[in-house]
Amino acid sequence: MTSNWQESAFETRAIHVGQDPDPTTGAVIPPIYQTSTYVQEAVGVHKGYEYSRTDNPTRTALHEVMAALEGGAWALAYASGLAATQNLAYLLNPGDHVLLSDDTYGGTYRLFAKVIGRYGIDFSLADLSDLDAVRAALRPNTRFVWVETPTNPYLKIVDIRAIAGIIVDHPARLVVDNTFASPYLQQPLSLGADYVLHSTTKYLGGHSDVVGGVVVGNDPDAYETLKFHQNAAGAVPGPFDCWLTLRGIKTLAVRMDRHSANARAVAEFLHRHEFVDRVFYPGLPDHLGHDIAQRQMRDFSGMVSFTVRGDFEVAAEVAKSTKVFQLAESLGGVESLIEHPGQMTHASVAGTGAEVEDTLIRLSVGIENVTDLVDDLEQALAAVIPAAALR
Repeated sequence: MTSNWQESAFETRAIHVGQDPDPTTGAVIPPIYQTSTYVQEAVGVHKGYEYSRTDNPTRTALHEVMAALEGGAWALAYASGLAATQNLAYLLNPGDHVLLSDDTYGGTYRLFAKVIGRYGIDFSLADLSDLDAVRAALRPNTRFVWVETPTNPYLKIVDIRAIAGIIVDHPARLVVDNTFASPYLQQPLSLGADYVLHSTTKYLGGHSDVVGGVVVGNDPDAYETLKFHQNAAGAVPGPFDCWLTLRGIKTLAVRMDRHSANARAVAEFLHRHEFVDRVFYPGLPDHLGHDIAQRQMRDFSGMVSFTVRGDFEVAAEVAKSTKVFQLAESLGGVESLIEHPGQMTHASVAGTGAEVEDTLIRLSVGIENVTDLVDDLEQALAAVIPAAALR
């Protein structure tokens, strides 16, 4: 990085950090280094790169910009968000305990319950938006407090600074999954988190065309351990995946502004709708975490969840009756998506006591015209629920 972009605003850093013009050709967009290996000047003498599982210049650019955007000393990229989660778990030892949110992402729950738990690492669930519940759930052997905020799928808000204060004298480290907010809307390291995790598949990539993950932090010892494991375990993104993520990051700020504005309008529409029971969106003044979200977020992001009046069949029918909102898992792309968490993203928590409601629907509100989005939800609700009421 030849320029001191660190002093620039977020939007400028997103476009320029780690992405200076190519020194050989002057290309404004740095090239994709689509190579597996590198010529060495002599045995063991090279220009910083020897094998692309270990390092790749395109991945280095992604590391640099993500560290800059999250305010961290370093970042490490992975082949998926769950690969990033797995790599963080390599910091744990048998006998350690992890405290997870009680509505954590289903894939994270599955990884701890079905994979990591097999190696002597315990975990438990608690409502991390309740600080007394956090204090009660901490154990002497707790090593991670694993926070999502907003949570997935109920959009709870967790007070990052307050939890950091609770564990300041405890051996536990605070991990914040910042996927739903993105670094544009929330920067957990500045609030006391030790590690920030993203599925870069979501808002960072932003176009539903790449899968990836990243961890950002400040601890140099943790970096060396994680970097070793990144190379040793090998779940790294390819250079084209990194380039696609870099491309998405360039427009992150403007996209998040539009996602947030559209989601607010959608949430307000649903909040008024006679066929909707509850709306979960931190931008609504009656949301339990609204005040905390105002303090620690720039805006409220593009995720909205709501419950419909009826049962599972009604919710499932609404989810498949939209036309602009596409029925699909994932989130954070420019297009709007709708899903039924209980049968899709959170099916892995069925029977665990952490199930989501059968009538819950989750929206990833895209950047389309907001009138089209509201009209689409209106027609889906009107078509399904009155008909269901007649049965």
